[in-house]
Amino acid sequence: MSGASMSDTVRSREEVSIADVAARAGVSVATVSRVLNGHTNVRQPTRERVLAAVAASGYRINELARNLRTAESRLLLTMVPDFGNPFYTAIVRGIDIVSRQNGYYMLLCDTGTELSRERSYFDLLRGRRADGAICLDPAAVQKALAEEASTLHWVACCEFDPQAGVPYVGIDNHLATGDVVRYLVGQGHRRIALINSGQGYLYGRARLSGYLDALAHAGIEADPALRIELNTLDYEAGERAAQRLIALGEKRPSAIFAVSDTLAIGVIQSVRGAGLRVPDDIAVVGFDDIAVAAHVDPPLTTVLQPMQQLGETAAELLLKRIRDPRAEVPGVLLPHRLIVRRSA
Repeated sequence: MSGASMSDTVRSREEVSIADVAARAGVSVATVSRVLNGHTNVRQPTRERVLAAVAASGYRINELARNLRTAESRLLLTMVPDFGNPFYTAIVRGIDIVSRQNGYYMLLCDTGTELSRERSYFDLLRGRRADGAICLDPAAVQKALAEEASTLHWVACCEFDPQAGVPYVGIDNHLATGDVVRYLVGQGHRRIALINSGQGYLYGRARLSGYLDALAHAGIEADPALRIELNTLDYEAGERAAQRLIALGEKRPSAIFAVSDTLAIGVIQSVRGAGLRVPDDIAVVGFDDIAVAAHVDPPLTTVLQPMQQLGETAAELLLKRIRDPRAEVPGVLLPHRLIVRRSA
């Protein structure tokens, strides 16, 4: 046998104990336990030192044993209606960051806006196989689940009803849409079209009312022919909607406001395909400020939603509710901003 003693050999990951992690980080076993269980009463530098020690040592948490002991799954659900919409990407990133910082895992759930699929995910909450959920689904789906708001830990993100009794985070969609219309009116536009989502979404209703109120305030009579409602927000839908508006001929709009950047980019493609110029012939405004918005031709004027912050705030509200079910968890409205680029 070599001269190295058994105590000098490197132990496998399975053999590393929580005491080893504590020794490596220079803290107590209790402190390591608090960090691993997501408690907030640990200073950030200490938390970072413990997590670094966990990574360096290869320590693996025995999730089954901990779950049996604490009746926690350490799993948070994020229910998204459309994986294909890049708007959700930064939101999910924010949720994941806060979840991992607090010792939770995030499970991404594609609901397709179907109530039956959402109910199946909520069954994970009912069965204690998940600790909480963040819902980005339309109001019609959320309303069917609001009756369980007091017994299940979940929060609404982006799509929310302040009267539902569910903690929420979003922006003021009515005000944001009014900002767009006021800007376009200030640029001399009178025929302003709206390409909106369906009325199943509360944000769609808020943006429609913001559009109508801002037109009325400017003394402009709303033309129903300039309003289109869609049940999808993809690029192709934006192209098709713009074609309908362009086909109005002399009564076509001089500006088109679409309620998502994906729609607005489709609108730009359609306008240019018709031999028209953006913004000289038709100005285009989107909503969200997704990553590609600044890189299309011409760069898209749009409403910035703080997408990652929306996700982070949703996760923070959910964790607050999980830790203290009796706590008053408020609704939160985050600021938006009109980003003016060359499309309008």
